[in-house]
Formats: sequence, structure tokens, C-alpha cells
Amino acid sequence: MTFNVKIGINPISWMNDDLPSLGGETPLETALAEGAQIGYRGFELGNKFPKEPAALAAVLGKYRLECISGWYSGRLATGSVEDEIAAVGPHLRLLAENGSKVMVYGEVANAIQGRPDPLYKRPRFLTDLEWQQYAERLTAFARFTLSHGVRLAYHHHMGAYVETPADVERLMALTGDEVGLLFDSGHITFAGGDPLQVLEQHIKRVCHVHCKDVRPAVVKMARNGNWSFLQAVINGAFTVPGDGAIDFGGLLRLLHRHGYAGWLVVEAEQDPAVAPSYQYAEMGYRHLAGLVQAIGNEKEAA
Repeated sequence: MTFNVKIGINPISWMNDDLPSLGGETPLETALAEGAQIGYRGFELGNKFPKEPAALAAVLGKYRLECISGWYSGRLATGSVEDEIAAVGPHLRLLAENGSKVMVYGEVANAIQGRPDPLYKRPRFLTDLEWQQYAERLTAFARFTLSHGVRLAYHHHMGAYVETPADVERLMALTGDEVGLLFDSGHITFAGGDPLQVLEQHIKRVCHVHCKDVRPAVVKMARNGNWSFLQAVINGAFTVPGDGAIDFGGLLRLLHRHGYAGWLVVEAEQDPAVAPSYQYAEMGYRHLAGLVQAIGNEKEAA
């Protein structure tokens, strides 16, 4: 069985939307040209991309790149399904008309990922009822996006309501299959999870994958020092596949075994002044591409 995946990248390797000081001066075209030159087949969206479908298609088409997906800042933890459906319209159209099959959903209500607060101050659902109501709203919203051909890919994230393996487990148990899971290797490791174990547990719901490595020593300092999420990013908690401690070979073999046929997206928040964009984007690509090829060769030999 061939390993039918595509390797893409998020522009965060060149420019960080949450921290414009990290690569904010870099033109979008630099990221697209370098990503295409390295061999990436597509990009996730960021703030510098056009917000109109035809304009987005034109800028990506110039470099023969696909539109993978795009982050959507959701507020279903505190808002209504009706309000979210009204708000998502332009973004959903942008993705659907450019061939995206998934939408990255990040819950930003009360989240502290962009604030100077220590990570332990993240929001939490305190009762069973709060969890249940959130799950029901999320399922209804996901049903709506799916009706437009785009599956919601829920991004568990540091500093948000759903951060830990236990949070992910509870959310998946309470939501319908309309809600897909975005598995982020870096975030789940930072949150104290075993990435292989978490991926195996939820593999049937995984519809999108962010390939992010971690530097355990920095993660440990972040936890012990009560750093904010942005402090951890600036100090190098994350890096590209092959430059940290995560076994991507094990993760990719598990995905292959279960027939995953989506995107593998390199997405590693770093300071380009410390981790040069092209060098690290190429490093991540070569690591993943080598593993994908090796796994395909293993199956052919068997």
C-alpha cells in the first residue's frame, strides 16, 4: 500500500501572525517561492495571504502550490452556533473555492496563547454540563462546514480549553464524527502526552496533521519557570521535524497503517533570526520526505 500523503508547510516558519516581530518584515512571496523551491506541495494560510478566493488562487498558482487549509479563530466556548456560522462565511468560502478539504479550528475564547500569562492560567471547562454544551455546539458547527465540503479539524492547543491528552479524549468522546481531529505532535508533547499513544487512540478521527518537533529541555524550563506560550516559542520550545525529540518515523508508520491520506504540515513556531527560515523549512521537508519514501519502500519490499 503506497503512502498517499502530501507534504506542506505553514508560513509560520517565515512569519508569525501572533508575534509579528518574528519575521513580520518578510514578504509573502519570499515564503511561497522558497517553500516551492524546497519541494512543498502546498501552504496553510496566514494573515498575509489574500482573503478573496480568486486572488488567493492566483498567488498560489504562480508557484504551483495548493491551498491546504487555514486557521479559523472560533469562539464556541462562549458564543452560539448561529453567530459562528455567520462569522465563518468568508473564510469557509475562501477554503472551499480553493480546494481545501479541512479547516483548522482553534478555540480562542478566553485562550491565553497570545497573552503574557503563564500556561497554567489557561481556561478550563469546570463541569460536565459545560463540556457537553461545548461539544454539542462544536458538532453542529462542524456539520455546517462539512455541508460545504470542508471538515472541521479541531486543533488542541497550548493555552486553550483543549490542551492535554485528557482534554482531547473527552472532546472526542462527546463530539460527533463530523468533528475531525487535527493531531499536532508538538502541542500534545508539550502538554505532557505521548504523541504516538495519543495518535493511536484517536487515529479514526484524525483528518489533518501538524508535524512539529520539540526541544524537551526548553519545554521543561517553560513548565518550571511558568512561562507564557509566547515565551516558550521565542525561547525555542518548538522546531521542525528531525531537529527535536519526537519519533516521526513511528508516527508516520502508524498513519500509513491506518490509511491516512491527507496532509503532513510542517508547522514550527520559531524566531527566523535564530532558526533561518529556508534552512529549517528544508530540514523539516527532507526529514518527512525521507520517512515517507522509506515507509513506501518498506511496504513494496514486503
